[in-house]
Amino acid sequence: MSELIAAAATGNVRSAIGVIRLSGQGAIQCADRVFRAKNGRKMADTASNKLVYGEIYDGTGALLDTALCTVSRAPRSYTGEDTAELSCHGSPAALGAVLTELFRNGARQALPGEFTKRAFLNGKLDLTEAEAVIDLIDADTGESAKNAASQLAGAVTRKTDAVYARLLDIIAHFHAVVDWPDEDIGDFEAANYLDTLKDAEDTLSRLLDTFQRGRVLRDGVRVAIVGRPNVGKSSLMNALLGFDRAIVTDVPGTTRDTVEDVCVLGCVKLRLTDTAGIRDTDDAVERLGVERSREAMETAGAVLAVLDASRPMTPEDAGIAEKGDVLVLNKSDLPRALALPAGLSRKPAVSVSAKTGEGLEELGRALAALLPKAPDVPAGEILTNARQAAEVRSALASVRASAAAIRDGVTPDAALTELEAALTALGRLSGRTLAADVTDRIFERFCVGK
Repeated sequence: MSELIAAAATGNVRSAIGVIRLSGQGAIQCADRVFRAKNGRKMADTASNKLVYGEIYDGTGALLDTALCTVSRAPRSYTGEDTAELSCHGSPAALGAVLTELFRNGARQALPGEFTKRAFLNGKLDLTEAEAVIDLIDADTGESAKNAASQLAGAVTRKTDAVYARLLDIIAHFHAVVDWPDEDIGDFEAANYLDTLKDAEDTLSRLLDTFQRGRVLRDGVRVAIVGRPNVGKSSLMNALLGFDRAIVTDVPGTTRDTVEDVCVLGCVKLRLTDTAGIRDTDDAVERLGVERSREAMETAGAVLAVLDASRPMTPEDAGIAEKGDVLVLNKSDLPRALALPAGLSRKPAVSVSAKTGEGLEELGRALAALLPKAPDVPAGEILTNARQAAEVRSALASVRASAAAIRDGVTPDAALTELEAALTALGRLSGRTLAADVTDRIFERFCVGK
């Protein structure tokens, strides 16, 4: 059993319910020191996973809160240790007072991700499943939540474990023949395993092919909103966000720096950057903003070129539109005066009104069409994690190298060296073989209480 830790598992905001978790040696006894069940029984004498109503008191006997308490005993708990949870009212002040009392009774503050880290170290989750916990917490769209939930249920592990087992069988056969030559073991013919290696290569290749889409799924796509002054860039950003994030005035040059925020449009997470209006100017500050606008265009995953559809196109509009991935013909609520030249007809163009919201759904569809297509695989089999993709890429390269060595007629031990490298990479993927400092770094991005 590890030392006793405690933390609020819910955010530090006012809410109806706030949950405090305890895990480690003495978790149930610590809960009993602060929680008094209405039925008079101690939690140590209560069955696991049963909700019990009662009250929480401090060391002076003062009532801190009414609450529900439940305990789970090792190894049948999330962390694999004895755990207790107190479901209190969601006042940050009340939760803080309860935590203070738990700390006074022997618990310490849990570190970010420490509950899930213990679940991993105690074999309750493998590393891909543990990483799916934070992806599920951070999910902004239904698709990303569904993918993370399936990964938490072991979708990636099932795919890679099957490859791991097949490669391990090849290595085991070779060593059995070498180590026990007198036993009745079939001869090791490396060429007989080429089909197995091809299957492993196909599985890993398909899994790796999902990463480009998965990165967009988890992190979203950076979108730069660009255009001349007063075409409605800031109004469009506010309309997409659903609130006034950027200042909107009739004065050209109001936006002098990039303004960033995140929204979900349709099923796509967008990291929006509103930029300064692009024009020649003698104002030194505004000129810096224009330079940042051009930089945002270069680094964005997609560029929305906003044009004022109520005015004729200018040469400046045409230059900006050439750099846009989607042309946004704003102010569709006004009579149209803009005509797109033939050279721009190849680009997707969407009529919108940032004022009324008309056309925003169509804009979302136009943006989604630019993104990597969703692979035809079940939820959970889309890689969203750069670490995981790197390990799959490494394993794939080793499997391919092993197959090439066999086809070239090298000695079996040389081909098996590559297979052992593939097994090592797959072991790092799931956490079978992982250095402690790497493990610590992975869990640092978790929330406290998770």
